Amino acid sequence: MSGLLVSRWRGMGLVGRIVGVSLLLLLVVQIAGFGVVRSNIASNARTQIAHELAVGERVWLRVLSQNADKLQLGAAVLAADFGFRSAVNSGDLETIRSALDNHGSRIGSRITAQFNAQMQLQAISHTDAAPHPGMLTTLAQSLVAGGALAGGAGQIALLGTVPYQFVMVPMRAPLVIGWVLMGFPIDQALADDVYDLLDIHLAVLTKPQGGQVNVAVSTLAAADLAGVSLNGFQGGEIDLQGQALLTRRVSLDGAAGQIDSLLLRSVDEVLAPYVRLQWVLFTITLAGVVLFAVGSTLTARWVTEPLQRLLVSVQRLEPLPALRRADEVGTLSRAFDHMRTVVAAKQAEVRQLAYWDRLTGLPNREQFREELIEAMTTRRAESVPVSVITLNLDRFKHVNDVLGYAFGDELLKAVAQRLQSQLRHERNCVARLGGDVFGLLLYRTNGEGALQLSQAISRAFEEPLALNGQTVDVSASMGVASWPADGDLPDVLLSRSEIAMHAAKSRTVGTLAYEPALDSSSAQNLSLLTDLRHALEHGELRLFLQPKISVATGRVVAAEALVRWQHPQRGLVPPMLFIPFAEQTGFVRQLTLWMFEEAARQWQGLQQPDQHIRVAINLSTRDLLDLEFPRRLADVMAQYQVPTSGFCLEITESAIMDDPQRAEATLNKLSAQGFKLSIDDFGTGYSSLAYLKRLPVNELKIDKSFVMGMEHDQSDAKIVRSTIDLAHNLGLTVVAEGVENAAILAQLGELHCDEAQGYHMSKPVPATDFMAQCERWHQQSTR
Repeated sequence: MSGLLVSRWRGMGLVGRIVGVSLLLLLVVQIAGFGVVRSNIASNARTQIAHELAVGERVWLRVLSQNADKLQLGAAVLAADFGFRSAVNSGDLETIRSALDNHGSRIGSRITAQFNAQMQLQAISHTDAAPHPGMLTTLAQSLVAGGALAGGAGQIALLGTVPYQFVMVPMRAPLVIGWVLMGFPIDQALADDVYDLLDIHLAVLTKPQGGQVNVAVSTLAAADLAGVSLNGFQGGEIDLQGQALLTRRVSLDGAAGQIDSLLLRSVDEVLAPYVRLQWVLFTITLAGVVLFAVGSTLTARWVTEPLQRLLVSVQRLEPLPALRRADEVGTLSRAFDHMRTVVAAKQAEVRQLAYWDRLTGLPNREQFREELIEAMTTRRAESVPVSVITLNLDRFKHVNDVLGYAFGDELLKAVAQRLQSQLRHERNCVARLGGDVFGLLLYRTNGEGALQLSQAISRAFEEPLALNGQTVDVSASMGVASWPADGDLPDVLLSRSEIAMHAAKSRTVGTLAYEPALDSSSAQNLSLLTDLRHALEHGELRLFLQPKISVATGRVVAAEALVRWQHPQRGLVPPMLFIPFAEQTGFVRQLTLWMFEEAARQWQGLQQPDQHIRVAINLSTRDLLDLEFPRRLADVMAQYQVPTSGFCLEITESAIMDDPQRAEATLNKLSAQGFKLSIDDFGTGYSSLAYLKRLPVNELKIDKSFVMGMEHDQSDAKIVRSTIDLAHNLGLTVVAEGVENAAILAQLGELHCDEAQGYHMSKPVPATDFMAQCERWHQQSTR
């Protein structure tokens, strides 16, 4: 029998084989798919229900949260109302009750009450839902005592058998003079809204202390739940009059009793569409098999007939004028010829994309590199210098975020045109190296000439760009590297120009020429890193302190800790020669820990009998991004038994902006440990107010550029005055840095600045001389 089938199969034509195999595969796939679908319907349905219940839980909790937000807003508006506060201060109970009624009815609050600062009920709105005053007072006291309503957050509570949402908002002037309580019942209307939204049944269960579980609200008929034992029920599958339902129990943790909500979804309702779908799929499968058989036969003939004609032509050795034929073979031949032309065009496009920037029409990084290689190769024999300028636009990301990426693209095109207009030599070229970074290749130009051109570019950028009705100020940071002075290989020269560019950007100086000190991988800096490690291990670092005085009293109240390096050969190394390098290499973390240990070790000796001296230490970007940094400081404080309140941590906005989320997490941990936080160089960044709102700061330190200029520049004086007023309004203290003379100190006193720091009081001195310097200042200031 099997041999006969094999023989017949071999005798079939190509059309029969294609149709037979196609139908067999279709039937196998359909039968297998039908079986898999049937076996997994119940599992998928239950999974779907579980997902719907999880989503329903989130929506239900969100509905409750929105109700609480509405109550909180209404309570906050009432607490802030001037007339209401006046009535509370005067004890006008009629006005208080009227305000409670009006505000409560406006936002749908069923219970509105006012308590005094001692949590005694003063007034309650006129409503049928108002509970006994004693019960309401007990509830409010328990909620406040438990901290559940701190900050005005919502809380579910049980009054009798009725669940309520409550918010409680303090009235401050500025101390707490009373509380406003608002309550919203979790009633049938709210449950019906959730059912209409999600098609999921909802039941709210209440259990008074020592009582039985009651169904307070339900979208199901009361008779449906009557036969279900709800005591101790934690969710799962239940049977309601022959109908299976999956449930999810959500605890609302109510005060004065237990409040839960039960979400219910019918399994049969979810399975019903699947059952209907099985019959639809079965019908479609039968129709599909018939249509597939017909379609496969027609398709097979459509494919094989041109092949048969081609076979005949080949057997007769006839020429195949493929491009002139109108049949499938001719179409195939013409398609191959078209493909040849398309491939050629694509190759040309690929070459274009490989060497040119599509947006600006400038050469891209690869072509710029090849141009640089050619320039260095041809000029090597002539000993003619070649220079590279790498340019990076400042705040381009901000432009994209505010004005959109389309505007940013137009800005890049305009910058490309402005750069091209600055080139004079025909062989010089401008390229877009990527993003907002451009490169300029300068023939027959040494480093000095490249710096002159970069200055001309900076002057050209001083004229704002007008694009699409918007005027944009453009500035850029540039790095210059020249061959042969700065590198003998093209990649090295380009890399070093980028190093100089990044250094110019971090120092905000516009343009920098490459020098080994900028490069952490240079031999000079590798030697410096070795020397720094040696200095830390062999006690060559010194702790210096600069006093901070109270402007009001003139007494020294704090000091800023600074590090100095006493090198055995170089002498006292200035901080600017090793601090930036330490930040670049990450060694600054070891320096910061050394400063903390040294300051903690000497902290007790710095304290005066009648004055607590606080030590301020600067934190770097590396410190803020180290998630273990707070733990290390805690270990230092514990080792030397020094309170964290004795230290102030100074941070700059630039230190935060590399990774704001990680930096903010670190600062929150440090604040929680008790360290005082200060924003250093305030007024020089781009988002100071945003960080003041988000960060747990206690102090602002006004940048010395404004303080030093306030004596002769009214603009600087206004900035200082505004900053002091802003800080005080936010509850922050203010430190003015850069006080160079008594006149500036007097001005700061008139502006009610809190603390001052500068050379007028004292330069930084060794920690061992700090107490003597404080005494000298005290004698000088009391003359």
